[in-house]
Amino acid sequence: IEEQSATAEVFNTLDEGASRTEAWVAKNQKYIFIIVGLAAIIVLGYLGYNKFIQEPKESVAMNDMFQAQKYFDEAIAAGTEQDSLFNLALNGGEGKFGMLDIISEYKSTKAGNLASYYAGMSYLKLKDYQNAVEHLSNFKSDDEVLAPIAQGGIGDAFIQLGQKEEALDYYAKAASMSTNGFTTPMYLFKAGNIALHLGDNTKALQYFKRIKDEFASSTEAANIDAFIGKAEAASN
Repeated sequence: IEEQSATAEVFNTLDEGASRTEAWVAKNQKYIFIIVGLAAIIVLGYLGYNKFIQEPKESVAMNDMFQAQKYFDEAIAAGTEQDSLFNLALNGGEGKFGMLDIISEYKSTKAGNLASYYAGMSYLKLKDYQNAVEHLSNFKSDDEVLAPIAQGGIGDAFIQLGQKEEALDYYAKAASMSTNGFTTPMYLFKAGNIALHLGDNTKALQYFKRIKDEFASSTEAANIDAFIGKAEAASN
């Protein structure tokens, strides 16, 4: 009898709770429908924006960037007249957009982000180091090669601006962003040399030894023992 009474009490409590919930829902039904409707509008609006606005805009932006990217590639490959080609990459030519136009017109697109990389590297080659830092800083990527090169490019610009401590920070960041046989030893080597120049011999030794231990087949490892010896001598 006691068990039956306790069970009945539990069910009565549940019934009372359900009744209160039903009453609250009935009382606030209008607001619940409004909230659900707004959530549906937001989700559908987001999907529609991506499908009918953002995706076509991405496609147009990439097409508009084609000629500027071609100028940039030609500048990298060219032995002469690089400056004129880098300027064309930045400002456009033949009635086509340059990287600066892409950044301005398509800022929220992947093409606009990539244009910041090309613009920054172009300015770096043109020895306009402040603009190089600005545009490379605006470039966001998790690509294991482009992302370190952008950070390393900022380091190169700071070297030319005489800001070696800042350069060291960016070289170290570039080396740590991904592990591969191209960018990692390259920026470890640059970081090691700047650390050595700044008198941070312990840090320089760490960078050089990592090249020797992990990237023995890299170009930077060819004479790394000499740099390790220099860092060890400077530490004593």
